[in-house]
Parts: sequence; structure tokens; C-alpha cells
Amino acid sequence: MWQWCGRLKMDVIHLTQQLIQFPSITPLESGCLDFIETLLKEKGFTCRRLPFGEVDNLYARFGTSGLNFCFAGHVDVVSDIDASQWTYPPFAATIHDGVLYGRGAVDMKGAVAAFLAAAIPFIQTPFTGSISLLLTTDEEGPAINGTRKVLEWLKENQELIDVCLVGEPTNPLKVGEMVKIGRRGSLSFEIVVHGIAGHVAYPQLAQNPIPILIDYLREITKTPLDQGTTEFSPSNLEITSLDVGNTTSNIIPAKATARANIRFNTLQSELGLVQKLEEIAARYPLKIDILKCPSSEAFISKNPELIHVVNSAVKDVCGVEPLLSTTGGTSDARFIKDFCPVIEFGLVNATAHHIDEHIAVSELETLVAVYQKILENYFNASST
Repeated sequence: MWQWCGRLKMDVIHLTQQLIQFPSITPLESGCLDFIETLLKEKGFTCRRLPFGEVDNLYARFGTSGLNFCFAGHVDVVSDIDASQWTYPPFAATIHDGVLYGRGAVDMKGAVAAFLAAAIPFIQTPFTGSISLLLTTDEEGPAINGTRKVLEWLKENQELIDVCLVGEPTNPLKVGEMVKIGRRGSLSFEIVVHGIAGHVAYPQLAQNPIPILIDYLREITKTPLDQGTTEFSPSNLEITSLDVGNTTSNIIPAKATARANIRFNTLQSELGLVQKLEEIAARYPLKIDILKCPSSEAFISKNPELIHVVNSAVKDVCGVEPLLSTTGGTSDARFIKDFCPVIEFGLVNATAHHIDEHIAVSELETLVAVYQKILENYFNASST
């Protein structure tokens, strides 16, 4: 049985600082992937850079046989917003009173550093199997040329991943509280009501789309979509914008638009939701178009072995039973779930995307310990 050797350590704090100092705002890698690739090659990983369009990606693997455990994540970050409002420069990676400040500290360069700090010492002790990392610079953006394209490349090249852990920040207040075993689906769409423009003094010669849009929005929001499931909260529709593009007060506009998003559970599907929206639209006297954006389906992990491996590691290291949850937004796990069993566990999400994004250095160290224990649990179980 493989056992973790506590003497083999990497400095996750310094690693996180180094990664933060690369200003890799989507879709730029800004040298961050170069740094990681160089480090992994030095440790014996086989690395493949996989650029698609303007997006750069990295797939690295140690080992050529046995079960392949993959850490997946992203090194791109959202904008620093107004850097002048930050207590410390967003890419300076400043530590103050035991807290590390910087864009990406939580989402998710801290977890990527923890991947490295757990995996590199692990491979220095004999084990049977492979460890891989899948890193993209397109998670915070359109998510078209990142993880999705890498998975297509892996499939075409018969590169198998047996299980995957995504390091998105999953915990509300403290590392160990929550493991994500699934995600709600997300459907963003635009509603366009087509009328006939005209002078407000002659409404009989025009068709005003605005009242129709208001009535339609009222109808699609008045009735709950469902009551939720054991694993998921009820599906929810939110109107996010209204626009007619009219700068005058004496013209009836030709069209009115709204944007909305539905976060939905496994009782719904993209196809079914769009059909419902279109069926309601067909009842109105003016033409209503439903224009959907790229979406993702709801999913839940059905792999009890992987859930047990992660859950028991969190419990052993943190001393608490984590909540198995499907809350929150979307992540690249929505693509990976069609490729192999996937689960998510990372840092505290309270300051993700915020000004002064930060994480306690002790939480980074805890996350490394959990990742170490996950690897130990997984490869011990596979060897029995």
C-alpha cells in the first residue's frame, strides 16, 4: 500500500504567489502556462500545449499506464476591475497577516498551485498509475476553445482519463465544508418581440412590442418551473435586462428585447425549456423569437467510489463531514462529465471575482493536504 511521505513537500504559498504574478486575464496565459510546463517537465511529466484559436491549453501527464487521475482547472482570471480600489496591487500577490491577496488567489490559481504541491511530491514515491493536469485559459471567458476542445483532442488521440477533480472554489467559509458532486444547468436566452414602428400620435398605424414583452415576461415568471429534487434546488428564471433602443419619446419602437437566464435542475433540459418558451410565445399576437446562447445541462456525479475517495480525504484532513452539494454557477466540469466521472473541491469562494480577492495561507496548506490524501486514497483503492 502506498503511503504519503510527509518529508516530501513543495511550498504552495510561494507557488501561488508566482502564479498570481502572471496577469493572465482571459484568454491570455501571460507566461503562466509556460512556468507550469517548465516545472512539470523538470519533474518528469510529458506535456502537450494545445492552442485552439486565441486560447492556449496545457495537458500534462506523469505515467503511461494504469488508472489516470486528472486535476483540471484554469489559470485565466477575470479582470482586476479598478486596480486603484485594491488594498494591494491585484497581481502583486501580497501576504499580510497570514492572508494572500491577489487576482486568482481563490479562483483558481491557489488550487492549481495545490495541484502541483500535491502531485509533484506524490510521484517521487512509487505508485501504480498516472497523474495528469488539464489546464486552460478559457474558463472565465466563452469556454469554447478551452477544456471542451482539449477533451475532443484527448478523445481523438485515445488519451483516457479515469476520474477528474476540478479545483474550483467550492467552500462557503472554510476548506472542508463542501464538495460539489454536480451542477445546475444554465440556459441564457434573448427574447425579441417584433412590432411595427410608428408615431405615438397614430398608434393605430403601429404595433407596440413593449406591452407584449411585458406580458410575456410576466407569464414566464409567474409559475415555478418545478419544486426541485433531493439533490437540486428548484429551477429558477431571472430576467437580466430589458432594451428597446429608443432614444425618443414620440416613436413607438419596432422591437423590444429582454435577456434572461434559467438555472435548472435534472427535471429540466435545454430542449424542453426552449420548447416551453416558444410554445408560450406562439400564443401572442406579435412575433416573438427566442434566441438561445450556448448552454449547459444539469448533471450529478453517479460514481460512488470517487465521491467516497474525496469525501473521506476531506473528513480525515479537516475533521468534518463535507456537504455534498450542487449549488453555485457553472464550471468546466459540465464538459468533463461527458468524458469521465468528475467531482469538484477547492478553496473558499467568498471573494472570488471580488476586489481584494484573498485566501488565508493556512487554507492553501489545508487544500494541499486534502489533495495529497485524495491521491493516496485513490491509488491505494485501485491497488487492492
